Amino acid sequence: MTDLQGQVALVTGASRGIGKGVACALADGGATVYATGRSVGATNFGRDVRAMPCDHQDDAAVARAFAVIDKNERRLDLLVNCVWGGYQNMVEDGKFTWPAPFWEQPIWRWDAMMTAGVRAAYVASQLAARLMVPAGRGLIVHLSHWAAQKYIGNVLYGIAKIATDKMAADMAHELRSHGVTVVALYPGLVRTEAVLAAGVFDLRDSESPEYIGRAVAALATDANLLRRSGQVLVAAALGSEYGFSDVDGRQPRALTLADV
Repeated sequence: MTDLQGQVALVTGASRGIGKGVACALADGGATVYATGRSVGATNFGRDVRAMPCDHQDDAAVARAFAVIDKNERRLDLLVNCVWGGYQNMVEDGKFTWPAPFWEQPIWRWDAMMTAGVRAAYVASQLAARLMVPAGRGLIVHLSHWAAQKYIGNVLYGIAKIATDKMAADMAHELRSHGVTVVALYPGLVRTEAVLAAGVFDLRDSESPEYIGRAVAALATDANLLRRSGQVLVAAALGSEYGFSDVDGRQPRALTLADV
C-alpha cells in the first residue's frame, strides 16, 4: 500500500459505498482519516477512521466538522468529495422514475443531485482550500462519472456530473498557483452495497469501493501531482499507471466512453 503516514484526509459521504471504501483505503495507507455523512456514526469501518456525523446540506454543520479537523490536526492534505444525494427513491408509487424523460422527473431529484451533490462538494472544497492554500499544498478529488460526457439514464444526472467536472477544472485554475491540485475521478462499476443488492449487474470487471481509495492514495503520493490538476482521471487507468491492484489482486480494465 501507498505510504500516507502524516497526511490528514477528509472523505465526505462516507457512511457507505464508495465513500466508505475510500476512507478505509486511505486509513490502510496510514493517513489520519476523518469521515463525514449523515449516518456515518453507525458505520463499521474496521479501521481507525474518525467518524463525524454531518449533513452536508447544513453549511453550519459542515463548518463545524472542518473546525474540528483544524483544531485537532492544524492541517488538511486531502479532501475526497463522495457526498451525493441522487440515488435514493428511484421507485415512487411503484414506478421506476430514474430513466424518465426530464419533463416527467420528480423535481426533488434536482436538489438531491445539485444541492446534496454538487453544492455540497463546492462548500466542502471552499473550507478545505482555506486550510490548504496557506500550507501551499493539498489535493481535492471530486468523485464524478462518465455521465458528464455521455447521456446515461437521465438529464439531471448528466447536468450534475458535467457541473462536477467543470468545478474541478475551474477550481484547479484558481488553486494551481497555491500548490493545490484538483481533479475529477471516474470509477467503473463499483461493488457498493446497492449494486450488490440489485443483483442485475455483470460484476466480472467491477471494482471494490476500496479500489477507488487506492487510486486516490496513489495520486496523493505522486511527487509530480500538480501536472494533473484540472484533469478528469479514470481510476482503473491510474491502477495500470501506478501499479496498484484491487483488494482481490485483480487489475480492473479501464473503461472508455464507448464502453459506458
